[in-house]
Amino acid sequence: MGKQDEHGISWTHYTFNPWWGCLKVSPGCANCYAETFAKRTGWDIWGPPATTRRRTFGDAHWAEPLKWNAEAAKAGERRRVFCASMADVFEDHPDLPPIRERLWALIEQTPALDWLLLTKRPQNIGQMLPRRWSALEVPYGRVPRNVWLGTSAENQEQFDSRWPVLASEGRDLGVSVLFVSAEPLLGPLDLSAWVDEVDEREDDNHVYVRGIDWVIVGGESGPKARPMHPEWVRRIRALCAEHGVPFHFKQWGEWIAKPLFRGQRAQTAFWGCMDVDGIFNPQTTTWNGRQGHPPDGYEYTMLRVGKRLAGRELDGRVWDEFPGDHSAALAGPEGVTHTAPASASSDLYPNAERTDAGPEGGER
Repeated sequence: MGKQDEHGISWTHYTFNPWWGCLKVSPGCANCYAETFAKRTGWDIWGPPATTRRRTFGDAHWAEPLKWNAEAAKAGERRRVFCASMADVFEDHPDLPPIRERLWALIEQTPALDWLLLTKRPQNIGQMLPRRWSALEVPYGRVPRNVWLGTSAENQEQFDSRWPVLASEGRDLGVSVLFVSAEPLLGPLDLSAWVDEVDEREDDNHVYVRGIDWVIVGGESGPKARPMHPEWVRRIRALCAEHGVPFHFKQWGEWIAKPLFRGQRAQTAFWGCMDVDGIFNPQTTTWNGRQGHPPDGYEYTMLRVGKRLAGRELDGRVWDEFPGDHSAALAGPEGVTHTAPASASSDLYPNAERTDAGPEGGER
C-alpha cells in the first residue's frame, strides 16, 4: 500500500502492511473498515488465531519502503509510514513472529522514515519488540529513533486500559514519540491526567511519567458508522492547545453536526439528535435543510452526509499538527535524554552505543 493521497490518511505519507488480518478486541473494532475491505477482495482473515490465517506478501511488497526511504533521503526530509492499516503489528498469532522480525529489520534499514506503529495491544509490546531493542539488554534507548508507538482509544475505558501500558513501555524503551489515535471516537475522552510529562524527585524516590506527544482524532466511516459529537473533539483540541500537544483532526467520518455542515441544501434520509453523552436519537423523516433545532435534551442535529461532504474542517479550519523539532528533548529516566524525532541523516540509536552485544533478533 502506498502514498497518502491514494489512501486518504491525512497523518501519514505511506501505509505499509506486513500482513493482513486481525482479531476484534473492543467496540472500535465493530465496524472495522479493514475487515470489510479484505472480505470485498476475497480474503476471510479476521478471527481467532486457532482458526484463521493471515495474508502475507512477497519480496516486491517488502521492497517498497526501501524505495520510499531512498526518496526521502534524497529529498533531505523525513516521511511517515503508518503500520498497519490492515493489521495490528502486536497481535499474538502463531504465523507472525518471523514476519514481525522481518519488519523490525526493515525499520532499521529505513532511517529516513518514521514508522508509526499503532496497536490496540500495548501489553504485547515488551514481549514482541526484538531483544536488541530491549531495555533489558541496554538500559533506556536501543529502540531506533524512527519508531513511534501509538495506541487506539475509542472511549475512556479503552484509553484508561491501554495508555498507561504504552506510557510505561515508551518510558522504559526511550521511544521518540508516543501518540493516541482516538478514531473512531465513540464517546467523551478525558486525557488530562496524561498530557504532561512528570519528572519528580523526593528524597530517594524518582517518579518519571511520559506524557502524550501527539493526539489524532477522527470519526467513523462505512455503512454502519456511528456519529461523533463535536464537543468531544473540541474538548480534546482545547486540552492539547493548553498543554502544547500537537493535535491532528483526521475527519468527521460519515456524520457531521448540522451547524458545521456547509452543504445546507443537501438531503439525507439519515439524521438524528445527539447529546454530549453520546445518546443518539435517530429520525425517520428525510432531512431537507429546513428542520429546526434539536428537541430538549439534545444538543446537536447530526446528519449523515458521507465522508467526503463531512470533510476535515473543525470550526472553520483543518488541524494538521504533528510532532516535530519543536518537541525538542524530553527528559528521560535517571537523566537519560529522550530525543525528538530523528533528522533525515541522524543515528537511529541516540541513547546508547551500538554494539554487537545481546541476541540478534527474536522476540522476548
